[in-house]
Amino acid sequence: MALHTHTLELVARTDAHEGLVYAADERALYFTSLPRDDRAAIRRLDVASGRVETVVADANRANGMTMDHRGRLIVCEQGGFDTPARLTRLNRATGRRETLVEEFHGRPLSSPNDVVVTRDGAIWFTDPSYGHLQGFRPPPQLADAIYRLADGVVERMSSAFDKPNGLAFSPDERTLYVTDSGTGEVIAIDAGGRRRFAATDLPDGIKTDAAGRVYVSSSTGVQVFDSDGRPVGEIPVPGAVNFAWGEPNPLYITTDTAVWAAELGDWT
Repeated sequence: MALHTHTLELVARTDAHEGLVYAADERALYFTSLPRDDRAAIRRLDVASGRVETVVADANRANGMTMDHRGRLIVCEQGGFDTPARLTRLNRATGRRETLVEEFHGRPLSSPNDVVVTRDGAIWFTDPSYGHLQGFRPPPQLADAIYRLADGVVERMSSAFDKPNGLAFSPDERTLYVTDSGTGEVIAIDAGGRRRFAATDLPDGIKTDAAGRVYVSSSTGVQVFDSDGRPVGEIPVPGAVNFAWGEPNPLYITTDTAVWAAELGDWT
């Protein structure tokens, strides 16, 4: 099987790194920038004009983002030596930010990386120790893990990963896919347990589509797998880091230096 990409269009040249989120009500993309001088920004890209503006200039080394059911941005802030690592919520209309969680059982988070919101409103996020390994956070007090935040309660769901990174659920939310950038694997977790689903070079971002296909970043582009883990094709965007679905069906992709839009064709 192969994936036919009808078009691959450059949307904007910009330092788009992580946290790509499509806001349909604005026809805009939000993303976090490459960290520079120990700072990372949250930016907004108008899809029609290609204009980029800064929403939060210093977002506490923000990385992954998603949108909750009320249209607010949920942000993974990796923190620093003088600021806590935390999960925050950003109101797009007012710019107000509030902390959702910054510790577990009295111990500080390490450096939250990616986040998703399920249909029931629960927030799932990964917390690897990249902040310490990259020299901007103190030694971790918690194991690298996946957490779930619901009704104000934080629960550790798994610490059986080297460096848990990207998160995505299957369309029925019965399977959780996790990219482990420490091992190069994609792990699937469901009622039957955990299993090695796939592997790519530099796995980071991950998404699923309505048919249950799984999209995973790699050094050469976005690798695509069916729900059984069989490779079905690739979207050739070298350096792909993160991506988000737009409307009606483009897959927007960040590469650290640009944002691309892939209009996907039929599967054969």
